[in-house]
Amino acid sequence: LIDGALGSRGALLFEPYYDSPETSGLQLMREEKIHDVIKESLEKGFQVCIHAIGDKANHMVLNLYQRALEENPMQDHRFRIEHASVIHPKDLPRFKELNVIAAMQPVFIGEYGRWSEDRLGPERVKGVLILRQLLDTGVIVAGGTDNPASDDGNPLVNFYTAVTRKSPYGVSEEWYGQEKITREEALRILTLDAAYAAFEEDIKGSIEPGKLADIAVLTKDIMTIDEEEILATEVTMTILDGKIIYSKK
Repeated sequence: LIDGALGSRGALLFEPYYDSPETSGLQLMREEKIHDVIKESLEKGFQVCIHAIGDKANHMVLNLYQRALEENPMQDHRFRIEHASVIHPKDLPRFKELNVIAAMQPVFIGEYGRWSEDRLGPERVKGVLILRQLLDTGVIVAGGTDNPASDDGNPLVNFYTAVTRKSPYGVSEEWYGQEKITREEALRILTLDAAYAAFEEDIKGSIEPGKLADIAVLTKDIMTIDEEEILATEVTMTILDGKIIYSKK
């Protein structure tokens, strides 16, 4: 956990906060300490996932991952950055170069769309939740809800915010709509790529023979309906490993 949250001005930034120039955020761990944790984790066969929200925090984590790979080259490390909320333009290509997974929460648009320009100003805000740019560079994005810390653990809200850059939580107009992704991409980051990010793509993430039958049955086809109907879609049945664990009466 390398920094804090953007809303509380705890995310670690290269430059001071636009609305609070006396601070640039918080660094919660020393880089050498994080390096030691990464090194020991790799030696013991653990995957490494590091929370980083601010642009400087993401830069530091990418540096640490690069150093770790130089010291201990490995192909299938699946290093993750949890959130990757604010990315400096110079660091964008490094995700693909280092094969770092961006574990992001599209639902954060409901928060960031309300106040991140206040925190970051008109230029840096362009680096917030850049889903489209990351996917276009070939980065694996793992979509999550951040439940229970986020506004809503409902994955359908997550899907909606990813494809519309709008949110039922106070963002009624497209917020930096150039970062929208397609419905197919949104479905993938929330299912198969999320499973890949956990080394579970062989058992989860898609409906195929040999995989766990983890299935949600919806009232509407979210791939074809009008985008505003997505939020009105409900789950009628949930199947976990082939067993019905929820069925709407």
